[in-house]
Amino acid sequence: MSHYNTILNQLLHLFPRHQFETITNRHAGDHYVKKFSCWNQYTALLYAQASGKESLREIEQGLHLNNRRLYHLGLPQLKRSTLADANQRRSYQIYETVFYQLLKQCKDIAPTHKFRFKHPLHTLDATTIDLCLSSFPWARFRTAKGAIKLHYQFDHAGHIPDFLIVTDGKEHDVTIAKQSIDIIPDSIYCFDKAYIDFKWFWHIHKSRSFFVTRAKDNLNYEVTGQHAQSKKKAVRSDEVIVLSGYYKSKDYPGYLRLIQYYDKETDKTLTFLTNNFRLSATTIAAIYKARWQIEIFFKWIKQNLKIKTFLGTSKNAVLTQIWIAMCYYLMLAYIKYQTKYRYSLFYLHRVIKETLLSKFSLIDILRLSTEHLCSIKQSEHQYVFF
Repeated sequence: MSHYNTILNQLLHLFPRHQFETITNRHAGDHYVKKFSCWNQYTALLYAQASGKESLREIEQGLHLNNRRLYHLGLPQLKRSTLADANQRRSYQIYETVFYQLLKQCKDIAPTHKFRFKHPLHTLDATTIDLCLSSFPWARFRTAKGAIKLHYQFDHAGHIPDFLIVTDGKEHDVTIAKQSIDIIPDSIYCFDKAYIDFKWFWHIHKSRSFFVTRAKDNLNYEVTGQHAQSKKKAVRSDEVIVLSGYYKSKDYPGYLRLIQYYDKETDKTLTFLTNNFRLSATTIAAIYKARWQIEIFFKWIKQNLKIKTFLGTSKNAVLTQIWIAMCYYLMLAYIKYQTKYRYSLFYLHRVIKETLLSKFSLIDILRLSTEHLCSIKQSEHQYVFF
């Protein structure tokens, strides 16, 4: 297997170099750059994400120690000051654009969601990352605390994020959703109580789409009728309602569906609010339960990607690192779906991490058992350092 390029090089080939250069030129990323290009920066930061490096010094030493394996990458000898300058000055929008280009590739091969209905299903939510205010003064959250918030739209077809906006910690979830989310007709959008805004709900409804959320306890409404009675004991009630109160009825003048559902796992009765009158009450409850997939996604990226500790303190450096981390996540998803990899995304990440600078075929290592892979790695050609 030694005739292959490294796993890192094969990861880089998942996104064509000429497309990357086109994006770079659009943002003048390599303007006045002599040696360390945006592609070199992308390579170094992708290496850091895949290998779990937490500091500029670790990246510098890791690449230096493996210099002979990296000649085919065209990566010049890296100094941490050079990478730090690039993170501060090269526009993060380059890597944001790369993310959305990779997203198109993933969507083309991603499996459908598990539900029988054909509507695209999306979950909206946000997660907060705490920062030291003295080091990140631009990310002021409270008087003595800094934070940024990552606002995601999560596509249940393939379990991939298909939208991301990074804001300071003070931005309200529903404000970003109203400003930034393009409502796609015939889709279903699921979210928690933080997104309740009836004027926005009416916009979703008028866009011929659907929403599923939890109703607040103080919701004022009038019952106008009963929906189709369910045979499921878990469905306590299924009512057609209109909002009462002058302002709320103006914000959403149409009919809504209010479902009370007993969740055996939590021993709680949950109240769901939706504008979908076609799906069964149990399906509506299952849609909201599937919303927890985004919480699993949040936990995964915080535990396995470097988005909680940063290589630079400027806003541009932070956003650059976040966008490249998300690019790496999409690469993992693409590999998993393209090769029909049977194990989890976490195990795929671990395999790539352990073989990142090895000269194996990426396809071959995905087919090998853990024992076989370990024996190959042990017998791999060792370096002789001078």
